[in-house]
Amino acid sequence: MAPRRLGVLGWPVAHSRSPAMHRAAFAALGLEGWSYQLLPVAPDQFSETVRALGGAGFVGANVTVPHKARALAVADRASPAARAIGAANTLSFSREGEITAENTDAPGVLDALGRDPAGMSALVMGAGGSARAVVWALREAGASVSVWNRTPARARELAAELDVRAVDRALPADLLVNCTTVGLDACSIKDSNGLRNLPVAADELSEYGYVVDLVYSKRPTPLVRAAEERGLETVDGLEILVRQGARSFRIWTGIDAPLAAMRRGARDERGKDHI
Repeated sequence: MAPRRLGVLGWPVAHSRSPAMHRAAFAALGLEGWSYQLLPVAPDQFSETVRALGGAGFVGANVTVPHKARALAVADRASPAARAIGAANTLSFSREGEITAENTDAPGVLDALGRDPAGMSALVMGAGGSARAVVWALREAGASVSVWNRTPARARELAAELDVRAVDRALPADLLVNCTTVGLDACSIKDSNGLRNLPVAADELSEYGYVVDLVYSKRPTPLVRAAEERGLETVDGLEILVRQGARSFRIWTGIDAPLAAMRRGARDERGKDHI
């Protein structure tokens, strides 16, 4: 069988745990001939690069910051969810060169929550591709969603497109979701700048019952650490990465993903010095 290649497209992308996570899944299932690699691609080279991946033996690719809207635009076909969200994080390549886009971020977040958000209030921080998926998923699941962004116009634009509410300050809610990159470079909550650029301070987290952070690093992010110290329930970006990755894995291989193996693979990478 010819090698079957997968990868993750981003800029930057060196921090991604996806290669280790998927390689662990291949090993657990005894899938030979499959590989998964980093694909650092600058924005101005994205479309050209993606169009060439199928001919280079790639079966599919995950897509991360800042390419999720571009991934949808370059696709020949897209799922209804990806179209509705306006962003894609999973691409598949046919032998004929056709590109299909899907969004596994949205169901992945709901999988990681482990509860039905229907009837809950949610404040989503951010307005990028991941935020679009989270807002759409929570809205579709029956939550009342508000969106905050450092650039208010972007929050208003997203809110108008997805029929939710834009806010200019943090309001109390059942669920707080960070879809910004705040925390990616911070080492601990003891860093006084750990929560800078977010509208909620550590001492205000008691206004939320459940905290979700899409950022992941080699140690808990400032937001997750602060929430845990205050006894709040949390979901970290690692679990969300595993859940959306598992859905991508199923699309590409046709096999249910081994979640425990994927978690181990991602956590092993967390022990490295880089974030």
